[in-house]
Amino acid sequence: MEQKDLVLLIIFISIFLVIFIGGSILYVLQSRNKKIENIKEKEKLQIMHKQELLTTQLEMQTQTMQHIGREIHDNVGQKLTLASLYTQQLAYENKAPHINDKIENIGNIINDSLAELRQLSKTLTDDTINNASIIELLQNECEKINYLKKCTVHFKTSQQKIACTYLVKSILLRIVQEFFQNSIKHAACKNIQVSLINNEDFIELILQDDGKGFDTKNANGKGIGLSNIKKRTELINGNFALQSELGKGTNLTIEIPNDK
Repeated sequence: MEQKDLVLLIIFISIFLVIFIGGSILYVLQSRNKKIENIKEKEKLQIMHKQELLTTQLEMQTQTMQHIGREIHDNVGQKLTLASLYTQQLAYENKAPHINDKIENIGNIINDSLAELRQLSKTLTDDTINNASIIELLQNECEKINYLKKCTVHFKTSQQKIACTYLVKSILLRIVQEFFQNSIKHAACKNIQVSLINNEDFIELILQDDGKGFDTKNANGKGIGLSNIKKRTELINGNFALQSELGKGTNLTIEIPNDK
């Protein structure tokens, strides 16, 4: 074989090897990317499944509570109202003062029970989360804490309306309630700042207190509350960022993808 033919053969084999190795590398990369995509797709499906389950559970819970509330109002409430009327009639017909006093006491107990049941019925049948906006829900929650006068809550938002699903509203409300509870119970704070921002790609909830702060690596009793907040955030595909130092308060930022 001539030297020229040998050189051509070597070049041809080299090109073939380069193509083969390149193709093999490309195949491995594509296989790995496909595997990663499959894993991400499975994780996405799992998150969606969890969200659907949670939404169903919340809807069933709401329907059950509303049913119990209606039963309390329609059945138990009516019976107590009737019992109250009977005691009034007995007091009117009876002429013995000492017996009337006892009847009046019974009537007062029935009326107090009736008032408590009506309040319970109203609470159970309340569909505030479904009907109110996330801004209204957070404003109401802040007002409740301010009414207790344990600390001062400041609410801030630049938007008049932010569209959220029932699931997102429910979870954000629970996160705020959990943060308030931790701040009041553990941090001995004087002020809590609540900010709700509707960015182009995500809704941002920022919660800050000026309390004692804590070591995030050694949360102790706060661990359960923080774990609940993190799990709830993950259920709606959100991001969770917590910052706290002893003597410098706590800052919690939640970012939820905007589905607009």
